[in-house]
Amino acid sequence: MEQGLLIQFKDLGAILVLALSALGSGSGAGIAGMSAIGAWKKNFAQNKAASFLLVALTAAPLTQTIYGFIVMNRMLSLTLSGQYLWGVGAFAGAAIGLSAYWQGKCAAVACDAMGETGKGFGNYLVVLGMTETVALLVMVFTIVFLGHLAG
Repeated sequence: MEQGLLIQFKDLGAILVLALSALGSGSGAGIAGMSAIGAWKKNFAQNKAASFLLVALTAAPLTQTIYGFIVMNRMLSLTLSGQYLWGVGAFAGAAIGLSAYWQGKCAAVACDAMGETGKGFGNYLVVLGMTETVALLVMVFTIVFLGHLAG
């Protein structure tokens, strides 16, 4: 591959980790949001109080974008030294993004249950925390790996 063309893609790994994390966050929050709206609709139709706590459940997948941003910043410093890291960005971003996606699916079910019963918020947060932990571990392990690459 021509060197000039290759240089155009030097930041690809860094942007991949952020973009894939954000895709997962957006998808997860969207899925959870649809469920929250459905739960509120049921509550309003039955003249029941609609819990604002569903917003917290819906927002849970958004933190994975922050994790992708943190990893991206670390990767950008390495790209300045000539390392491209496309695979690191793609796989770390995919893992963080999938964590956000599945967290959104869990949050959707939690919104449905909370809307129906009005109970269990703490239990639902524990499950969301478990899926969040995957993204945190990927972020930490990727930063450790990048530290080894930096020398």
